[in-house]
Order: sequence, then C-alpha cells, then structure tokens
Amino acid sequence: MKKDDKIKAERESAWIGDAVLALFARSWVLAERHKMDGEWFTAMTSNDFLSQFGPPTQVEAGIGALYREGGLEAAFAWMESELVPRFRQMMAKRS
Repeated sequence: MKKDDKIKAERESAWIGDAVLALFARSWVLAERHKMDGEWFTAMTSNDFLSQFGPPTQVEAGIGALYREGGLEAAFAWMESELVPRFRQMMAKRS
C-alpha cells in the first residue's frame, strides 16, 4: 500500500472512530452525570485527552478499526477499559 493510500485509510478509519467515540462519550456522560454535560463530552473527545494515548488521529483510527472488526461492543469495551479510567482521574484533578 502506498503512503498516500495508508494516510487516506487511516483518516477514513479515524472519521468513523470519531463518530463511535462521540456516541460512546455521550452515552457514558449521560449514564455517569445523569444529564447532558457538554463540558465532560468535550473533554472526553478532545485531542488533548486523546493525546494521552497516542496521536489523536491514530487513536480515533484504532477505535474505527475496532468498530469495523467487532462492532460497537468491541469499540465500547476498549473505551470503557482504556479511556474511562484515565478520564475519571483527569476529571477528579479538575475538581
């Protein structure tokens, strides 16, 4: 695969991953906060937060790949186990 093709494939996967991340974040924030909390949603989906796990585009591409391979269940399970613990720590420090 050419470099340009790899970049295109990663961006496409990240585009899907971004949508899956947004769905997870909204669902999780509603369950956790019992309300629509834009600040928490924005914090969880921000490049600043995602950069703790690697380049944000690569993180989103990984989420997209998980979704394509195993559906929402696989992608959500990864985010629950990897993103949520660190997000809780980050938000606790802000309090």
